[in-house]
Amino acid sequence: MLKCRALWQKLAPLARASSTLCRHNVKRKGLRCDNMVTVFPKAQMSSGAPGSGGDNLMYILFVGAACLGGGIYTYRSLSEDKKRYQNRLAEINSREQKFPKQPLVTQQTESTAESVQETSEAAAMEAPVDALPEIPAHAPYLLIGGGTASFAAARSIRARDPGARVLIVSDESDLPYMRPPLSKELWFSDDPNVTDTLRFKQWNGKERSIYFQPPSFYVSPQELPRVENGGVAVLTGKKVVHVDVRGNKVRLNDDSEISYDKCLVATGGTPRNLQVIERAGEEVQKRTTLFRKIEDFRSLEKISREVKSVTIIGGGFLGSELACAMGRRSNESSLEVIQIFPEKGNMGKVLPEYLSNWTTEKVTKEGVNVMTEAVVKNVSYQDGKVVIKLKDGRVVKTDHIVAAVGLEPNVELAKSAGLEVDSDFGGYRVNAELQARANIWVAGDAACFYDIRLGRRRVEHHDHAVVSGRLAGENMTGANKPYWHQSMFWSDLGPDVGYEAIGIVDSSLPTVGVFAKATAKDTPKAATEQSGTGIRSESETEAVASSEVTPVAAAPREPQQGEEYGKGVIFYLRDKVVVGIILWNVFNRMPIARKIIKDGEEHADLNEVAKLFNIHED
Repeated sequence: MLKCRALWQKLAPLARASSTLCRHNVKRKGLRCDNMVTVFPKAQMSSGAPGSGGDNLMYILFVGAACLGGGIYTYRSLSEDKKRYQNRLAEINSREQKFPKQPLVTQQTESTAESVQETSEAAAMEAPVDALPEIPAHAPYLLIGGGTASFAAARSIRARDPGARVLIVSDESDLPYMRPPLSKELWFSDDPNVTDTLRFKQWNGKERSIYFQPPSFYVSPQELPRVENGGVAVLTGKKVVHVDVRGNKVRLNDDSEISYDKCLVATGGTPRNLQVIERAGEEVQKRTTLFRKIEDFRSLEKISREVKSVTIIGGGFLGSELACAMGRRSNESSLEVIQIFPEKGNMGKVLPEYLSNWTTEKVTKEGVNVMTEAVVKNVSYQDGKVVIKLKDGRVVKTDHIVAAVGLEPNVELAKSAGLEVDSDFGGYRVNAELQARANIWVAGDAACFYDIRLGRRRVEHHDHAVVSGRLAGENMTGANKPYWHQSMFWSDLGPDVGYEAIGIVDSSLPTVGVFAKATAKDTPKAATEQSGTGIRSESETEAVASSEVTPVAAAPREPQQGEEYGKGVIFYLRDKVVVGIILWNVFNRMPIARKIIKDGEEHADLNEVAKLFNIHED
């Protein structure tokens, strides 16, 4: 501030002198009114009086000092910038020596990206199999679960997209196989090596394997990414433990990851166990079989040849089928087969009481000791025997237990995948297209779907696994089809008695049964001879219902207690509408039953409806 004031004191006289001269000049020019330009003497800059000799010297010194200061500042700035630049270059050079230089990544055009992808794929095609990873990093179609639903989906995907690459991840050690023969035909095989071959004769005498396809049908997971025309690969012995929906990838139990474009969850279910057995201790659990897989069949078949008694807990489909199969074997050996369940008769939750009681008599004739209205209270191991105490005081001593008390859907992936689990029926809730979330579908036992006729349901049968898996596969390839199919199920109590069912078959609903006398062709054996397959749903799902009625000799009638129920039709009603049908020893008529339920109409006389099934024809 002091320097500025001193400078102003030096420049102020000069400014005042120039201003005074200008004013005088203007006055004189205005008085003379001429155009003469007045020449003024040159102004001198000085800190002293006008005309002083030191004025120019001071001005020059002031300007020179300013220029010198600016030059010094500029020089110093440039010197420091150069020093900083050299230090920066040295730092960059030291970084390059520490870390290898990476190639510069630039944005690729669409054509460049495609060429790079083609080059990588060509390299993968030329790479030896041993050099490829055991688990592929990516699968366009990833199917979680190695059961019927996954296999049906794989076939459906390949049918619509012949070049598709499909990877099935299964926690079992076996390739996809059908489960129904495990409790049916395999037990009636005469082959002593049936547990190794897993081949059996169907009721029609034809032999086949339990596996859907031989190993040659599949490609190895290693070769899947480079197979020219795609294929189906099965990764066995691996379990998916986490699903990242946003990242479109899954994590396996060995921490490896697989990315996908479309994913199917077909995890099936796990057999339930009784809490009294779980609390009974290790010795009881070692002598208990939860029947579900091939290894369970192998184990139980071996046990049935080594022990003296086997007790089956459960009176449903699986329990009754195993009881009949093992009961028939007891006629050839000293094996004692016992079946206990809380209902009044076999399949008491499904069949009306009169038919359930008749079925119990049939099972008893097969050599099974059936104990009805038996509720297990306690299980223990004493003196080399498994002791089962019932609530009514009865006691059963046995060597081995088979628990056939239902299935619990596997929904462990719900939390990581953000999938909704139905609180009433269990399983993953899906929409009409079997889709749970973007790029994720669910099929089989684990799917809780909405039935347009019967409401939300979850079905645990082979035919539903086939049809839902097939539809999910189609929708994964863009079909967008709704699930309208009424799945069926069947059960055979040996080669002579069997039934097929569809819809809601619940013994608590009102029922109307129409029966007739059976003939030699009204057996599961005769039915498979006519259809050519032991897995009846594989043929009937493609059939079309016919509304033609064949004339009958006599009108059908409802059964009377004590009669022989050779063959017939049982209608299940809800609000006077048929919601379920059982065909008892009546085969190859399921499309007609499906059409009746699909129509959803009230019927004044179900005897007339029964004529559609031709149960009285010879």
